[in-house]
Amino acid sequence: MQSDFATTPAFETTRPRRQSVPIVFNSAHSGRNYPERFLQMTRLDRLTIRQSEDSFVDDLFSRAPFLGAPLLRACFPRAYLDVNREPYELDPAMFRDPLPENINITSPRVAAGLGTIARIVAENRPIYRTSLTWEDALMRIQGIYRPYHTCLQKLLTRTRSRFGLAILIDCHSMPGTGRPGRNRGPDIILGDRFGTTCAPHLTGFVQEFFENAGLSVARNRPYAGGFITRSYGNPNHDVHALQIEIARHLYMNEKTRLKHAGFDRIQTIIERFIHALSQMNFATLNEQNLAAE
Repeated sequence: MQSDFATTPAFETTRPRRQSVPIVFNSAHSGRNYPERFLQMTRLDRLTIRQSEDSFVDDLFSRAPFLGAPLLRACFPRAYLDVNREPYELDPAMFRDPLPENINITSPRVAAGLGTIARIVAENRPIYRTSLTWEDALMRIQGIYRPYHTCLQKLLTRTRSRFGLAILIDCHSMPGTGRPGRNRGPDIILGDRFGTTCAPHLTGFVQEFFENAGLSVARNRPYAGGFITRSYGNPNHDVHALQIEIARHLYMNEKTRLKHAGFDRIQTIIERFIHALSQMNFATLNEQNLAAE
């Protein structure tokens, strides 16, 4: 089966002219290039299918390469393929073919309809008109998922080799909670898997920055960090991974999926954050690890 992204990139890495900081930014859910074949397979209209997008997160972090750090971003949408899952978290009910025995069909994410190939978008809306083939799954996972993670791993390995450590900032957005004018929940949620994927000093630094910028910040609840944060974050081996969730209502209309007047403010805060992070004393991260051992 020919890839749905045979003639257009499935993902892109924007690199700085010279990487000057040990930081890699990743935006795995902001892709908004919907293949025509996929659109023909879905029962949803072109607006509803976008409900799972972390819309415009790649735009919010777009200044990272100008400040010395690479930015990896998906072009494919999350509703099509979710690289923030294990490679084979699949719901057998979605497929007309029997799945191999090594497939993870029992994870909570599969049960929720949000596996590597999702069954639903937000608000529990089924995506597909008919069942899929195993060949289709292989095309997406072997042809896009695997290369995406290979690219991310190479970015982190090269960064750690060059600087002695690597920091992965996994960039996401989250739906608003509550009603307008009332408590909507935190503006930012930082996920470090309860202190296991990132040095506490780094998580604290990021929290303090956003709070000083006037945003409310929470840690790990309800988003502690997904597969990417869990898989790549290993402070004992000098790789720190921190997931950042940004409330969408701060910068976009969640119904129309359009940017609103708040976008420029949040983008400016993010640019200031990238600059502040690039100026921190990275040696303290390794010192903390040595002290903890």
